[in-house]
Amino acid sequence: MLSLDQISPGILISGLTPNDLATVETVKRHGPDSISVIITTSAGDLKHILLSRADEARLSLVERGRRWAFDADANLFKLAAEALRIRLGYLFDPLLAVNTSDIEPLPHQITAVYDRMLSQQPLRFLLADDPGAGKTIMAGLLIKELMLRGDVERCLIVVPGMLVEQWQDELRQKFGLIFEIMTNDKLAAAATGNWLGENDLVIARLDKLSRDERLHPKLDALEWDLVIFDEAHKLSASRLKDEVSYTKRYHLGTRVARTTRHLLLMTATPHNGNDDSFQLFMGLLDTDRFTGPDRDGTQPVDVSDLMRRLIKEQLVRFDGSPLFPKRKAYTVRYELSAAEAELYAQVTQYVRTEFNRAAKLEGSRKGNIGFALTILQRRLASSPAAIFHSLERRRKRLEEPLAEQASARSGRAAAPRDDARMWLSDDELEDLDEAPDAELERLEEELMVRASAAETIAELRKEIETLTRLEKLAREVVRAGDDTKWRELSTLLQENEHMVDGRGNHRKLVIFTEHKDTLTYLTAKIRTLLGDDESVVNISGSMGREERRNAEARFKQEQRVRILAATDAAGEGINLQRANLMVNYDLPWNPNRLEQRFGRIHRIGQTEVCHLWNMVAHETREGRVYERLLEKLAAEGEALQGRVFDVLGQVFEGVRLKDLLMQAVLAGDEETTETKVFEVVDELF
Repeated sequence: MLSLDQISPGILISGLTPNDLATVETVKRHGPDSISVIITTSAGDLKHILLSRADEARLSLVERGRRWAFDADANLFKLAAEALRIRLGYLFDPLLAVNTSDIEPLPHQITAVYDRMLSQQPLRFLLADDPGAGKTIMAGLLIKELMLRGDVERCLIVVPGMLVEQWQDELRQKFGLIFEIMTNDKLAAAATGNWLGENDLVIARLDKLSRDERLHPKLDALEWDLVIFDEAHKLSASRLKDEVSYTKRYHLGTRVARTTRHLLLMTATPHNGNDDSFQLFMGLLDTDRFTGPDRDGTQPVDVSDLMRRLIKEQLVRFDGSPLFPKRKAYTVRYELSAAEAELYAQVTQYVRTEFNRAAKLEGSRKGNIGFALTILQRRLASSPAAIFHSLERRRKRLEEPLAEQASARSGRAAAPRDDARMWLSDDELEDLDEAPDAELERLEEELMVRASAAETIAELRKEIETLTRLEKLAREVVRAGDDTKWRELSTLLQENEHMVDGRGNHRKLVIFTEHKDTLTYLTAKIRTLLGDDESVVNISGSMGREERRNAEARFKQEQRVRILAATDAAGEGINLQRANLMVNYDLPWNPNRLEQRFGRIHRIGQTEVCHLWNMVAHETREGRVYERLLEKLAAEGEALQGRVFDVLGQVFEGVRLKDLLMQAVLAGDEETTETKVFEVVDELF
């Protein structure tokens, strides 16, 4: 503070004018508490100012020194100069984020970020390159480049639960970007009550944000500079006639899109085969252009300015050579033994009967029972062990209401079956197709063991009797050890020429199954076949993050570990290009999962030709449908330029694969139904 009595001509004062220093030229006093001064500003302007005692607090005396003394803190000066250099670096280095990151970029990654996305202001874009093309790298480049240019300060990345740690690790290691993962503990400990507002760089789980309604008003109150959705096809909506069904994930997409300047959607499967669904999906980027149902006979809406999709066969290195090696797919057909065929027929008849009973019910319970029976049918095709344990657990769970109502006189089935809160809605059942493997595993098991169409104790007893009989039949098949599917896999492992390299060393192999019971069964069988317990590691949805990482690391690094057996927990977010061989022991009923699985080994860094074997039971109804589909894909392989599986989403336009498979299973007239289903498959091509 500078007193009025200390002000005299010639001194240098701060506070007389905003953000400037002034030299006092003359001083005139007007009593004990006020003066008037004439000053010269740093720009050379003269000003007349009246000051009172109240102004003393903002005034301070500045000691004069040499104008260019260079006696300030050199480290602070260097820091400020470096900050300014980096801030303006993009003006001199057009690829600044590339050159300041620990990556080896590829042409398609540079063109995506610098040619397509950075030129859009504001950004509304769908990046839909094939699996394994490095979309995380492209997202990291975009984030860093926009931050260097001062265009992004707050960024939200929304990903499936199993991928949050991988995103955090890659952004930190490759780009030096420190993102915080949103957790329940952090949300509860937020000082302001809104943790999302306290942190600028956030990674959040998709289903946490979409399902936790307590977070929605907090999201609405915030603004973001950039929001990225990974696996964005999960933000789905569908249209039936004039009715649109929106999932909670889709509502999250619309909510966030309103509050962000830049929006990037990333998925390798943008089109599920339904044009209306795709148009609703694109509405997240531009609601004006993609409004209302698609009209038959009209030209499709041009999305080239909002979307880029490159398939693997289009990706090249800087020298023009193909980025990815070739990939080949084979169908392994096997026939059931007499005992397996009898088990298949009996369980399929049970599924068909219970489906017909469920069809007479109302509300969400009907869909839940249908979902549970579909799971049973899929486990029947997986392995004798899977169907045996599934039947056993279902029978034991359905017996519980009998004990609970032993003394009841009403004759009604257990009350929980009539409680709507026990069942998933139709939208939630649809969401399960894209749910994380751990969640899917838990919900499938819960529904499979308890969802029954029985309305009375008598009906429940009858169903339990049927399950007991089927369980006994399945146990006999397991004990007999006559598993033809396993025998085919065993032959493949021991005799196929691709299992060893030119030097006689065993190549690494990934085996995918749909069910944990089959995973456990296969792991034991393979270890016995190879005579080495350390030769196989597995990954399933019930495993923790560290346990999965250890299994992945062992498979990649230890020569002794030859085989990774996994459920679809390894279908997303895990890089397995250390192997070039894969077996689909179970074929997924969601066609997009075929490409997701193959993309685990056929990705950047793979140098060997990739081989995939799909195992199909020729005698089963669903097996024949899948076999026909694979035959059509193989026949069209040349026209598709090697894209065997990555077109399935587009092929199934208006038709769902799982519906076709269950239609074949449930129909009474097998020959007629098969012909009709085959006609549908043929028409797809």
